[in-house]
This record gives sequence, C-alpha cells and structure tokens, in this order.
Amino acid sequence: MFAHKGGKLRAVAKRMREAAEEAEEEIVDVRKEDRTIRKFVIPLQEDIKGELFNISSVTVVKDHEPMTKKVSISLQKGEHLLLTGPNGIGKTTLLEAMASGTSKGAHVTPGVRVGYYRQDFSTLNFEHTVHQSLLAAIEESGGAEGNIEEYLRSTAAGFLITGKLVSNKIGTLSEGQKGLVAFARLVLLKPGLIILDEPTNHINFRHIPVIASALDQYEGAMILVSHVADFVSQVRIDSTLDLGRLAQ
Repeated sequence: MFAHKGGKLRAVAKRMREAAEEAEEEIVDVRKEDRTIRKFVIPLQEDIKGELFNISSVTVVKDHEPMTKKVSISLQKGEHLLLTGPNGIGKTTLLEAMASGTSKGAHVTPGVRVGYYRQDFSTLNFEHTVHQSLLAAIEESGGAEGNIEEYLRSTAAGFLITGKLVSNKIGTLSEGQKGLVAFARLVLLKPGLIILDEPTNHINFRHIPVIASALDQYEGAMILVSHVADFVSQVRIDSTLDLGRLAQ
C-alpha cells in the first residue's frame, strides 16, 4: 500500500514539475514578446539630389470603375507624402504600380533605389532564409564596409531576429517577424525613396513608436499609406494626396 502511495506521489510531483517547466517556458516567451526593437535609422542613399519621384496622374476607383485623375506632385529629398482615401479606392494598387514602375503617371528618377514595404509581405521571398533576404538587400545597396556578416547579424538583432531565426525561411516566421525583417531590409537597402503600405499591420504595439521615429527622421523621399491616425501623427508629413477627394 505504501509503495502504491509512493508511486502516486511521484506521479503527482512529476506532473507538478512539468507544469512548472511549461509555465516557465510561457514566461520566457512573454518576456521575448515584451522586448522592444532597438532604435534605428534608415540610411539615405548617397549621391542623390533634386527630384526623386513625380506623379502626374493617378487611377482611382469609384463605383467599381477606374478613373484617371491628373495631379502634379514632385518629391525631393526629405519630402514625405501621405496617401489617403477610403478602402477600395485603389491605394494599394497605386503603390504597387509606383514601386514596380508600371504606373503611367508616376516616375522614379533613374538610379534611385526604392524600398517597398507591403502589408502582405509579398515583396519578401518566403522560400528564402532571413539571412538570404537580408544579404540580398545589402548587395542591392552596393555592399557594406567592414564585416558584412557582422553588419547583417547586428542589424537583424536590433529587430529581435537573432540566433536560429536568421537561418529560418521567411515563410515560417510569424506575421510580426516578417514585418520586422521587412524593416531590417529597409535599413540595409539604404533607399532614396521608401513606399510604405500600412506598415503597422501585424506589428507589436511596443515597436510602433520606434518605427514612427525612424520614418519621421528619414531623410529621403517617402510615400506612406496608414489608417492609424496616432501613428501618422508621429511621422513628419509634408503633403497629402487624398484619393477620395479626387474621386468626387
């Protein structure tokens, strides 16, 4: 009988240990989530000046019908444009056309590197590892001085992409981690123009003030779409293009 009771007690103790270990793991995970990304700067592409981007016409959607509207917008170095309008009017489609160079009414000055942040992360190759993705951004920027591997991993660590995560495929990451990789790529790319489509989607709220500060200080040209008024209020905006008003 005593042996039977002893066995029960050992089983109970084992379950308690396992429960304690699971609780500790959960606490560690929460602590990781509680961490905030390091303050960062998106470096500006060197040797660019004058007009970096211009828009002479845009396509807006009204009652499911696309309409072309004439505008006159020129972005110089350091100028930030906010693109607004109701859902369904064509903001994301317009940004994609601008970034890909397929928009008839929008032109990027030749030689200007474009950093494009899409809310669905489709600009990232999900089959690439984080390391491959970040290395490609460095190569596109023209390389880096010093130890490239150290530079890559230090930048990634600032966005909480550390250890084994650097070797993971993009497709295995959480949506929030994909967003942080996308921002790390902007840092490594050193663009002259950044185009951002809802950059706060899927991002931990603790990171948002840090991201807003980096965008506010960005010295290149920027086009931003965001439905989060509090976030937009933290970012320097020089002009606004309201697609909703154009569609009236």
